[in-house]
Amino acid sequence: MARPTSDLARPRVSETALAQLDDARTLLADAREARASADRYSMAHRAALRATAAVLSVKARPTASRRLRSAWELLPAAAPELTEWASFFATTAVKRASAEAGVLHAVTPVEADALIHDVETFINTVEALLDIPSQPVLPIPLAG
Repeated sequence: MARPTSDLARPRVSETALAQLDDARTLLADAREARASADRYSMAHRAALRATAAVLSVKARPTASRRLRSAWELLPAAAPELTEWASFFATTAVKRASAEAGVLHAVTPVEADALIHDVETFINTVEALLDIPSQPVLPIPLAG
């Protein structure tokens, strides 16, 4: 008979990983509030990077390679179940770079909204993978 899992049996996630996930949620909330599509897209993408950093801080193992690699290249080795996400975000990084470089119409409102939705799903997936209860950042109501 399997023993129930208690909080004591769960591996402890570092404060660094928790802070990165908190940053990811905050960036995602900021993305929802931003007016410009390019800003919304960029902030959402950076939120995905923060969530990826949380995974890498918990699951990545040091390698002898001296070649610089992006987070999207490192993620599949650390968490193979996130390989499709890594591929997706590596592709969207090109559009993020264009948006941040000021390329007019690099991102449409629909693309920004879609990325925000995808990043929300990704962060939820990361939290489940790391066995962290979901901690969405609630919007702060404006006075008036």
